[in-house]
Amino acid sequence: MKMPAAVLWEPKSDWSVEEVELADPLAYEVRVKLVASGLCHSDEHLVTGDLPAPLPMVGGHEGSGIVEAVGEGVTSVAEGDHVVLSFIPACGVCDMCSSGHQNLCVLGAHLVSGSELAGGQRITARGQGVGTFCLLGTFAPYVVAHESSVVKINEDIPLRYAALVGCGVTTGVGSAITTGEVKPGDIVAVVGVGGIGMNAVQGARLAGAGMIVVIDPNAWKRNRAYEFGATHDAASMAEAKEMISDISWGAMANAVIMTPGVVEGSMMADALALVGKNGRIVVTGLASAYETEVTMSLLDLTLYQKSVHGSLFGSANPRADIPRLLSWYQRGDLKLDELVTKTYTLDEINQGYADMRDGANVRGMIVYDT
Repeated sequence: MKMPAAVLWEPKSDWSVEEVELADPLAYEVRVKLVASGLCHSDEHLVTGDLPAPLPMVGGHEGSGIVEAVGEGVTSVAEGDHVVLSFIPACGVCDMCSSGHQNLCVLGAHLVSGSELAGGQRITARGQGVGTFCLLGTFAPYVVAHESSVVKINEDIPLRYAALVGCGVTTGVGSAITTGEVKPGDIVAVVGVGGIGMNAVQGARLAGAGMIVVIDPNAWKRNRAYEFGATHDAASMAEAKEMISDISWGAMANAVIMTPGVVEGSMMADALALVGKNGRIVVTGLASAYETEVTMSLLDLTLYQKSVHGSLFGSANPRADIPRLLSWYQRGDLKLDELVTKTYTLDEINQGYADMRDGANVRGMIVYDT
């Protein structure tokens, strides 16, 4: 079928919304008619070149919709099912999946390969094959994805907001609850409160944190964070250090979750200074692929038994955690609607990312005609 899609042809350029052709699903593939797609910062890393990928590529990796067609061998979903697309596929049988670490599924190695799991590409534009970011490409009204990337959800959940658990919500909440191991009464600092960080705040609240300090130079975002569970705010880590020392009687934070737009190695020394004995730093935000140097005190790391942990997709098991988070939303414990600051048409995608860069959105979202 022919459809519009937002294609990135080269780094440091705008998304080009143009007509492309989408092939029918092959064996173990599913075609989904999308309702919505989140505008996640990870796609911006393609634009800046921080995340090298073979271009051209249709962007987007946070989406939800209704299954329209299935290929041979598909058993987990059927036509008409409501689904969320998981930005990391989960095969269920590799060592990582079978040991409870679906976020580290071996299929994740293909996320920026430009080729589908069954081989080749399903989209063509300007006479050539085009890849899909994270094997999805949700910056288009239809996707053809492997069954391992598709999670069935209850039909009474609003699909527009369900899209958010395909990446941002699950990543942020899991960074606090699972990777960060936040416990009741803990003091937690969240550095950067955009689409991921705001959900790390929610995760810390859901875990029972006693105090949640948000750190962001954007005053509007800091104020919004109180709606999601923040108890204190600061414009910088330097400002937060004194505040956390005061509220903790010198013990400092139990966990610091790093979710700025771009993580830089120079930030780590300040992050390490915010946590106390046995404190944990969770690095969730992406750094440039070319960032290889980190500044921090190794003596401090050892003498106070601090630790640094990477967090991919919030250490989530998407087939279990996506439905679980949506059940929390249904009973009013998890905020989704409030995360969406503004909606856009696909033609407005470049404005949506301009608004993100300007700090005007917690999460922008593309909404398709349904």
